[in-house]
Amino acid sequence: MRNDRIIPGTILVMIGTIFLLHNFHVIHFHWGNLFHLWPIFLVIAGVNLVFANNKSAWATILKVSVVVAGFALLIFGNYGDRYRWWPHYTYHYDSNDDNNDDDDDDSKSGLVKVEGSSVFSEPFNVNARIAKLNIDGGATTYIINDTTNQLFSASTTEFYGKYQYNHQQTDSVATIDFKLKNNKGEFHWSDDDSKETKSNEANIKLNINPIWDIKVETGASKVDFDLTKYKLRSLTFKGGAASFTAKIGQPLTATHIEVSTGVSGVEINIPQNAACRIQTDTGLSSTSFDGFTKKDNGNYETAGFDAAKNKLYIHITGGVSDFKVHKY
Repeated sequence: MRNDRIIPGTILVMIGTIFLLHNFHVIHFHWGNLFHLWPIFLVIAGVNLVFANNKSAWATILKVSVVVAGFALLIFGNYGDRYRWWPHYTYHYDSNDDNNDDDDDDSKSGLVKVEGSSVFSEPFNVNARIAKLNIDGGATTYIINDTTNQLFSASTTEFYGKYQYNHQQTDSVATIDFKLKNNKGEFHWSDDDSKETKSNEANIKLNINPIWDIKVETGASKVDFDLTKYKLRSLTFKGGAASFTAKIGQPLTATHIEVSTGVSGVEINIPQNAACRIQTDTGLSSTSFDGFTKKDNGNYETAGFDAAKNKLYIHITGGVSDFKVHKY
């Protein structure tokens, strides 16, 4: 075996081992470790550069040992599932203070952040047949699990930054922009819901009458959407290091779900009898698609998809993520 292939081969073996053990529930891989322990890859690369021309047995053993030890930390490291995604800044902001100035707040440091809360709402216009919701901003838990007689309502808790809301209606199309501005705080990601975390949270409620197009662009966030009560035409999720869970109701004639992530955990739940096609381009990600038949490279379908009247299309792209599609 050529010496220069040992380390790349070892790395591929370790990555494959992680996904296999995780998929078979032998281990629970903490995806946030990739961010918390990313300097390990610099150490591995540095050791290999230093000993690049050394073909001795002890040098090879050292390089392999560094790779194995680094991946062991990634696999078994558990730091309470709490990770800091950005440098921590503290400042004073009260979302109920109309005189709050963004630029002044951003320049302050060393002050204690006061927890704020806000309520946003938009009355329902009977002419709104199509509603578009655009969500933008990281370091937040976004939740949709209830309905409202308004077009849109949201109650928020803010530790960092503040939420902004804008509404436009053109003919029968209503557009809602909901974003988090000036966030310079931290997001604690925990797999254990019982653990107390201090992160922004937005509880959103939507009206069931319009046809909805929902788009979410976020960094390090947790997204938990129950959309079973809505007429969903499209759902787009673009995220970096995020946890994304969505429960979808019966599709329209064509309902499209687009998911593009970096290092994330993604779970999509669809009705048991829904006709669905999944197209994937997932790199080193792990996938689990229950009740689907693989048609060709990266494409999966439920039985009877072609003959179905209403269809659900899911397109997934990602780097190192965990993608799951389940039926309920």
